Amino acid sequence: MASTAYPAPAHAPAYSGEQSGLWSWLTTVDHKRIGILYLYTALGFFLFGGLEAVVIRAQLGAPNQHIVSAEFYNQLFTMHGTTMIFLAIMPLSSAFFNFLIPLQIGARDVAFPRLNAFSYWVYLFGGIFITVPIFFAVAPNGGWFGYAPLTIRAYSQGVNIDFWVIGLQILGVSSLAAAFNFLTTIINLRAPGMTLMRMPMFTWMAFIVQVLLVLAFPVITIALVFLLFDRFFGTNFYNTVSAGADPLLWQHLFWIFGHPEVYILILPAFGLVSEVLPTYSKKPLFGYPVMVYSGILIAVLGFGVWAHHMFAVGMGPIADTFFGLTTMLIAIPTGVKIFNWIATMAQGAIRYTTAMLFGISLVGLFTIGGISGIMHSSPPADLQQTDTYFIVAHFHYVLFGGSIMGIFAGIYHYFPKITGRLLDEKMGLVHFWLMFIAMNLTFFPMHFSGMLGMPRRIYTYDSGQGWDLYNAMSTAGAMIFPIAMLIFVYNFFVSRKRGEIAGPNPWGAGTLEWTIPSPPPEYNFAKIPTVTSRYPIWEGKEVDHADARINAQEGKTAADLGIIMPYNTIKPLFVALGLVVMFCGLIWARALIGVGAVVMIFSLYSWLLSPLEPEHH
Repeated sequence: MASTAYPAPAHAPAYSGEQSGLWSWLTTVDHKRIGILYLYTALGFFLFGGLEAVVIRAQLGAPNQHIVSAEFYNQLFTMHGTTMIFLAIMPLSSAFFNFLIPLQIGARDVAFPRLNAFSYWVYLFGGIFITVPIFFAVAPNGGWFGYAPLTIRAYSQGVNIDFWVIGLQILGVSSLAAAFNFLTTIINLRAPGMTLMRMPMFTWMAFIVQVLLVLAFPVITIALVFLLFDRFFGTNFYNTVSAGADPLLWQHLFWIFGHPEVYILILPAFGLVSEVLPTYSKKPLFGYPVMVYSGILIAVLGFGVWAHHMFAVGMGPIADTFFGLTTMLIAIPTGVKIFNWIATMAQGAIRYTTAMLFGISLVGLFTIGGISGIMHSSPPADLQQTDTYFIVAHFHYVLFGGSIMGIFAGIYHYFPKITGRLLDEKMGLVHFWLMFIAMNLTFFPMHFSGMLGMPRRIYTYDSGQGWDLYNAMSTAGAMIFPIAMLIFVYNFFVSRKRGEIAGPNPWGAGTLEWTIPSPPPEYNFAKIPTVTSRYPIWEGKEVDHADARINAQEGKTAADLGIIMPYNTIKPLFVALGLVVMFCGLIWARALIGVGAVVMIFSLYSWLLSPLEPEHH
């Protein structure tokens, strides 16, 4: 467990060689800075999606309420789901992909730094594009699943669904660009000795997620292109009335993407918790190879369970049996992870830090969501529960109790590595307990209101149906979330400037990213390390050279050390802007298509012709 200790600097070192100010952030290609941009942006969207949820719960807090109109309620629940999935949880995972993957595998940056910047700017502009319409009451209003033919022009007039169709296409470009980048990075840029079976578990889960993205996102892209053509160019891919199209085509395409998407959302949180639990248990992760293989098996089986979302459509007994069995089967590798985490903590020297409590809560809350998920592998049970609030309870225990709790575990764990300072633990504990109470008080009663028949997506309801108490409890729980998040936001911003200095490894973790200063210098490693084990610090094998920390603390830049780094450029931002302006032309003036295309092509041409590194190097 020995490692050489170096004194922490008097103040947290800045990113060496980086300019300060807005321009440096607009032009950055540093994977760490792009990770920070993802983190701030996604947390902003998370807060916005949470506000939408608070309004939804206020509307449903008591029978026969009219706080918002029925139409605006449709926009709220559509945008809440879309925001949380595509603008909050996925990009929060991307924040960790960006910041951690090169540090965990011993690389100086990602394989394509400019493509990395491009993926962020596309995400930002796409998120603004799909979010702003709610302020003008023209937000998407067809549910986050956008079922066609209900979303074709005949049944969804106006521009509401147009924003959704085009916005998701834009966000898909960002996801695919990032996925190819991270796949290439993990395959090609690992440090000497960093074999696949020595990679930290977070990098493994991230690797699996990128494969899922590359395979799943083209399917939703095809579905969205069909819908876009139906809405804008009069085709009949989903027009079941006049053209006799298949009414289930959209559902099959959407859920072939939609179920792997569940694992795209949860596996990064699994990876983060697999870093957190060993650190605060002072034990290596139990069953590392089995954890890797179970992650791979989840990815493979994840493509064979999509139609359990469709048991109510009448596919017949053979299809229902097949998808029921595969849904039961995928519970096995997921359950393996739960038992491995419990075994990791068993007889460990556990420290109940905020990060550890969030990690433990994922194990418990995700288990509840997973068990209610297995219940839906039975078509008769699913027929009773589908489209009721039981399903809302189920997927919030998976995505909030799982993904969000795991992401907050990662934020508290890696905040000192990102900023060089520690979050306040007392405020962190208050934040955790408020979120834990709010989460269970909000979503657990929904199991009961759902079993009593309360349908999803209803705007209001009459009293006397047995739902009143459960809805009041859920709404009371939802009102606690904003308090918890205000405490977190205050803690985050105050600690970023005035928190306790962290040093390179405040938690006594064992993996590669904790061998370098906090925050890391622009070049990450002064010398590329040679890796000999999964937990080099714990095994007394100092992987980074002493001068790495000393150089960073003395403020030496990459140029001082003769390290060639890619230089900053504004061009990825303009390519992303041109792409989004071009899509805007479909809704507004057609001339914008030409303007956006010119900006995008000119910026891309300039990007491709410019050198990767500064010429003076």
